[in-house]
Amino acid sequence: MEKVSMRGVIDMHVHTNPDLRLRAYDDFQLCDAAVRVGARAIVIKTHLGNTTARAIMANRYNQIVHGDNDFTMYGSVTLNRCVGGINPAAVENALKLGAKVVWLPTQSARRHLEMMKQPTDKAVDVVRDGKVVPELLDVFQLIKDHNAVLGTAHVSPEDAFTVVEAARKAGVEKVVVTHPEWWIVGMSVEDQIRLVKDYDVILERCFAQNMGGGKYKSNLPDNLEIIRTVGYKNVMTDTDGGQTENPNWEIAMEQYLQYLADNGIPQEQIRYMSHTLPCKLLGIEP
Repeated sequence: MEKVSMRGVIDMHVHTNPDLRLRAYDDFQLCDAAVRVGARAIVIKTHLGNTTARAIMANRYNQIVHGDNDFTMYGSVTLNRCVGGINPAAVENALKLGAKVVWLPTQSARRHLEMMKQPTDKAVDVVRDGKVVPELLDVFQLIKDHNAVLGTAHVSPEDAFTVVEAARKAGVEKVVVTHPEWWIVGMSVEDQIRLVKDYDVILERCFAQNMGGGKYKSNLPDNLEIIRTVGYKNVMTDTDGGQTENPNWEIAMEQYLQYLADNGIPQEQIRYMSHTLPCKLLGIEP
């Protein structure tokens, strides 16, 4: 089988140091790896809030150390309790600095806390009484105004449907359902099919998932099946990488894409999921 190329690849979900959990790479090391393999862009994520200033510094580092190349790092903001939860002010500042993705709560999501059997008294809710919380409507408007991406993060499947419908009604064009395969999110294949059919969302299918206790499970066979089920145009290949337990980012991404190629996914479809689609979401040229 033909070897896949990493040139121009984009990953919209990678974790780096500094973090409260040790990551494999810091921002500069990830930049080095991306330039080395010829990547086009990476979005860095943290559960601690905003990575946009870090991305700016990484791009300056890239310019100084590596000179002229096609790689750009982008930031994002995650609406956990540490930034005030569903906080439009935090979103506005991040987007004005250049953030490309607004993630709903991850570790502060009620679903996450429930599945981890942790207290939910400080959960950040996105839905209340069957409707999205009022602050989220302001966040939707900011995302729309800045042509950014909404990521559903760790909310429940039920809340994801409510959020996606409200986001579409608010005019949000770029909606990504974050790693629906992860057991914490626990979205059924039927729900993923329905979200794609009814709302034309993008399913972010990641390299591996944390099963607890430092153990990870490969998502690749299930990812292959969802691509065949819903069609490649509604699937994005991200790693959710950066864990010390998994291969380094560039190795994980190459293994992911090569697995798809080895199992019959055409190269042009792989390129769409790993290059063309994320370029559209980020609003950049391939």
